[in-house]
Amino acid sequence: MYIQVSTLLFQLFSSTRFKLIILIFGYTLAMKEIEQEKLDQLMEIIKPAPALRIAHMCDGEEEMIGSMSRFCVENGYEYQINCMDASASAIISERYREVPEVRCIHFNLSRPKYMIQGKLYEYLFVTAEIPESMQDSFLKKAHSIIKNDGLILIFLPKKAHIECDVWMQLLETHYYVASSLIDDLFENYSLIISKKMHGWGE
Repeated sequence: MYIQVSTLLFQLFSSTRFKLIILIFGYTLAMKEIEQEKLDQLMEIIKPAPALRIAHMCDGEEEMIGSMSRFCVENGYEYQINCMDASASAIISERYREVPEVRCIHFNLSRPKYMIQGKLYEYLFVTAEIPESMQDSFLKKAHSIIKNDGLILIFLPKKAHIECDVWMQLLETHYYVASSLIDDLFENYSLIISKKMHGWGE
């Protein structure tokens, strides 16, 4: 289902049911440039809340991490960076060593569980490349670390129609519902948005 981003954002702002958002930026190779002003527009869906937590599974994308770090520091949110690249993880950890809102660890998608210190996150950004063979288990394990009634947002390269269809099917399998596709916000990416079904798949 294709919808306009303005319509979707209105629905997100208008509903009190959407308490968690997972943002997944999927791509085949290195992440292409993402427009900062469009990213800022997307971030407006994050509603202010005390002690809000955001997790980010990444490969060390400097531009995205810098933007997310500034956003979280400005708003007093906890920002957990789970980086798949060991070298990038070390650099990021050192860079934000004295920033209490930001924490980075080296993370492996193959770990049996994604829960860290029993924390649940209101928002999960994923810019790490998720191999096709791991997409199924990724969604299953990600489901367990997010709060109920949440959203998952998946960024895919423009015109990646087959990959988009695969994600949509997997989302339905792992108890994410109301899936839709936004194709007019970013120049290089399409955006899948799906809601975590409350009370299922735990």
